[in-house]
Amino acid sequence: MTHPRGRGARERIVAAAAALFEAQGITATTMEQIAASAPVSKRTLYAHFPAKDDLVVTFLRYVHELGLTAENALYDDEIPVRDRILAMFTVPVRGDGPVRGCPFTAAAIEFPDPDSPAHAYTRDRKHAFTIRIAELLADLGAEDPAGLAEQLAIVADGVSSRAMVFNDTGRADLGRAAAEALLRAEGI
Repeated sequence: MTHPRGRGARERIVAAAAALFEAQGITATTMEQIAASAPVSKRTLYAHFPAKDDLVVTFLRYVHELGLTAENALYDDEIPVRDRILAMFTVPVRGDGPVRGCPFTAAAIEFPDPDSPAHAYTRDRKHAFTIRIAELLADLGAEDPAGLAEQLAIVADGVSSRAMVFNDTGRADLGRAAAEALLRAEGI
């Protein structure tokens, strides 16, 4: 196994931030904790990430690119299209701490300024998420794929939020049932 110091400083910082954000939340995690966990000096940390917002955006890209979100299922060509849509109603479990819900929503909440980089990146990801759902719904022949995609995205976001609030990944089953009802109503 490679010792953490064997990786580049930037990579260690992102990995440490991801672990701490997952365990403690974004706001509760200090840059000092991240530097200590990486391990890097605060000077090195700030050389790579001048502001916490910059690190949060990199963290969000990291979880997205690694496929650690419910959105990942929408791109799995091995699964039938309808099943991909329903698969997004699985709350990803990352670590053995409490259910954290959607990292993008958490970032938007913790960076409420709509113009902040973390909030803007979240908005872009949520928009891309809804567009992807609409593409899949169009493949299934939905009459109004954009409208139905927005409804399903709202249900998915609600599942993620309620799973976090109640610390219960089983909330996804209720969301999946609601999604199935929406799809049946559309004849899909």
